[in-house]
Amino acid sequence: MNRPYKKETICIQSGWQPKNGEPRVLPIYQSTTFKYESSEQMGRLFDLEESGYFYSRLQNPTNDCVAAKICELEGGVAAMLTSSGQAATHYAVLNICEAGDHIVLSSTVYGGTFNLITCTMKKMGIECTSIYGRR
Repeated sequence: MNRPYKKETICIQSGWQPKNGEPRVLPIYQSTTFKYESSEQMGRLFDLEESGYFYSRLQNPTNDCVAAKICELEGGVAAMLTSSGQAATHYAVLNICEAGDHIVLSSTVYGGTFNLITCTMKKMGIECTSIYGRR
């Protein structure tokens, strides 16, 4: 892929396009909630009928900027952040598997991932065969 900038430049500059008078680097938003005009607007935001921020666990400008950087670095179309590696693994597996599918898993993966796939995913109808190899 031919990128116009080096990855170091993308890491610093990408994801945030400041307007005149705004900081060059996106500030870290530490707020859990954001202002909205009415409870009706809050409802539209919550139902994803309107774009904007209202609660940091769902989205915030800092996370969106990081996701945009990762997306550009990887040459993707979109990116998302998760709060943990287990959440990322969960999303990754559910993106390609559904009830009735079968996974072959090495027994040498991280223990939490092993339990997620062999126990939790089993409850969702995704079966797993563990291949025991040398540790």
